[in-house]
Amino acid sequence: MYYTYMIRCEDNSIYTGMTSDIKRRFEEHLNKDKKCAKYTLTHSAKKLECVWESENRVLASRLEYRIKKLSKIEKEKLIKNNKLLDKLLGEKIEVSQYKILKISSV
Repeated sequence: MYYTYMIRCEDNSIYTGMTSDIKRRFEEHLNKDKKCAKYTLTHSAKKLECVWESENRVLASRLEYRIKKLSKIEKEKLIKNNKLLDKLLGEKIEVSQYKILKISSV
């Protein structure tokens, strides 16, 4: 399994990434580990907002790319209501290939 995720940073910006191990990856961002993203080195990670599960790396990467193309307003809407994935990206990707995970289960 692979995961596409959105992280809220201390400055209220949103970072989007993908990984095969969401717990490890979020810890890397939080702790500013040497493997964390350059973005979260300068924009401290605060909270995991959304996580989508997909079968393979290609699907996870595709969703990551599409989310990164959204405006900040669209990303905020997606965080508030993850069911908007179809409305925001349904014309670009097959959203049925992604399963939203509850943050507490991550």
